[in-house]
Amino acid sequence: MKVNAVRVFLIALLISSPALADSSSPNLAAYYDRQMAIVGGQIYAWKGRNPPKAISVTAHQVGVGRDRYYALTNNDDLLSFAENMDQHAVVMQGVARFSAGDSGVLAITNDRALWWLSGKTRQFIANNVAVAAVGDSANYYITSSGDLFVKGRAHRGQYGDGQLRSTDQFVQTASNAAHITAHTGHAILLLANGDVLGTGGNIYGPVGIHGLGDKAVRWSQIMSGAKAIATGSSHSLAIRPNGTLVAWGRGYDPEPMPILGDVVAVAAGSRTTIALKSDDTLWQWNRGQDPQRVRLTNGN
Repeated sequence: MKVNAVRVFLIALLISSPALADSSSPNLAAYYDRQMAIVGGQIYAWKGRNPPKAISVTAHQVGVGRDRYYALTNNDDLLSFAENMDQHAVVMQGVARFSAGDSGVLAITNDRALWWLSGKTRQFIANNVAVAAVGDSANYYITSSGDLFVKGRAHRGQYGDGQLRSTDQFVQTASNAAHITAHTGHAILLLANGDVLGTGGNIYGPVGIHGLGDKAVRWSQIMSGAKAIATGSSHSLAIRPNGTLVAWGRGYDPEPMPILGDVVAVAAGSRTTIALKSDDTLWQWNRGQDPQRVRLTNGN
C-alpha cells in the first residue's frame, strides 16, 4: 500500500475510533468487577455476575472507573453516576469521546482537545487527539496522525520504548497507531495495518510471549490481522475482521486463541470479559471459561 493510501486509511480509522481504556467499542465498558453496555439503545450497568440494571439515560458511549459509572449523552454531555446509578452529575459538556479509569477521565472534546478530569481538577493536555486510554499506572493518547504519547509510571515497561523511569510530560513512543487499551501495568496497541503490539507487566501473559513471566519493556508484536482490541488486568483480546474473538494471557495460551465467533465488540475487566455479537446479544464469562449469554430485562 502506498504511503498516501496508508495515511488516508489511518485517518479514517482514527476518526471512527472511540477513546476507551479497556474496550473495543463505545457500547461496552469494564473495569475490575464493574461493567456497562448499550444494547438495542438501552444502557445497562452491573457488578460481577449480577443481573444488568437498565438505566434511564440515552447515550452513545459508556465507561467505568473503580467507583464511578459514566455515560456520554447524545447531547455530548459526559455524565457521572454514583454506585446506585440513581443519581448523576454532568462532568463536562461538548465531549466527543472519553476514557475512564481509577485515577480519572480523559475527555476528548468536539474540537479534538484532550482534557484530564479528576475530582475538581480539569487540565488541558493536547490538541488534535483522536483516541485516549486511562491505565492503572500510565495514560495514553493517539493524535489524528497516528502518533502515540504516554505519561505515567514506567517501571513495568509501560512506555514501550525501553525506559523504566516516568516522565513529567507526555512523550511519543510509537507511530501509525489506531487504538490503545491499558490496564494494570501494561498496554495493548493496535496499529493501522492490523498488527497488535503489547508492552508492560506480563506475569500472566496479557502482552503475549515477549517478557512472559515478568515484563516487556518495548512494543512487541503479538498478532496481525485484527480490527479491534481490549485488555483486562491479566488477559487481552482482539477481534479479527471475520468476527472471531481471540484471547491470550491468564486463563488462556500465551498466543492468541479463538474463543467466540460473530463478535462486534468486547471489553475486559479483572476476571470478566463481556462481548456483543452481531445479533445484538450480550455475552459474559470469566477468563478461561465458556462464554454465556446474558439475559436482559428488555428480552434481548
